[in-house]
Amino acid sequence: MTVPHVPELDSSFVQYAARVAPSALPTVGAGAAALAPQGTTIVAANFAGGVVMAGDRRATMGTMIAQREIEKVFGADEHSIIGIAGVAGIAVELVRLFQVELQHYEKIEGVPLSLDGKANRLGALVRGNLTMAMQGLAVIPMLAGWDHERREGRIFGYDATGGRYEESGFHAIGSGAAFARGSLKKTHNPDSAAGEAIAAVIRSLYDAADDDAATGGPDLARRIFPVVMTATPAGVQQLPVAEVADLTTRVLETM
Repeated sequence: MTVPHVPELDSSFVQYAARVAPSALPTVGAGAAALAPQGTTIVAANFAGGVVMAGDRRATMGTMIAQREIEKVFGADEHSIIGIAGVAGIAVELVRLFQVELQHYEKIEGVPLSLDGKANRLGALVRGNLTMAMQGLAVIPMLAGWDHERREGRIFGYDATGGRYEESGFHAIGSGAAFARGSLKKTHNPDSAAGEAIAAVIRSLYDAADDDAATGGPDLARRIFPVVMTATPAGVQQLPVAEVADLTTRVLETM
């Protein structure tokens, strides 16, 4: 009897899938850039005991609003968060692939990947999309999480080639990034409590929306508010909509 060959498992799900079933990995045809909704803006900031990440809810397609309630901030695993800017469809697939990559590594190796390892793996996924990025279908993520070894929250930014850069204190990506960073320069305090840091990132998204048409500010009429997530030693937590709405209202009242 012939025993079927079983390919050796690799701790990287992406490398394993590329070897045994490359068609299962996401691909996009050329010429889709003009039809692809774009997502912006993502911000993150450290605070005493963790890190917070928030994203606006707007996706644009040229001068049109493609979606008003898109989610761009996700839990990557129990202690890390990923935010996405760029072509929304590819970005969401990249997030799902990254989540599977982390789960696969832990099952194969028996231990979770370190935060530095997660940052490196995400850079490799971005680099794998370089051909599409050169055709206008770029995806730029941001990774934040709690580092158990260093006992602090850390933030990583990327470029379209997969280059990984650790950011100090706070960071922003997307079309409104320059305005959001300008706001955080004046309001961010790395020694603040979580509530103060969350208010700072919400304020920075509001400031970005005030100057960047592609960034969606808080919509009180439609009850659309930023997605806000924190990573602490206790894990990743998404703030309930009611809590974000209350914090947003208080931020707007003080401006």
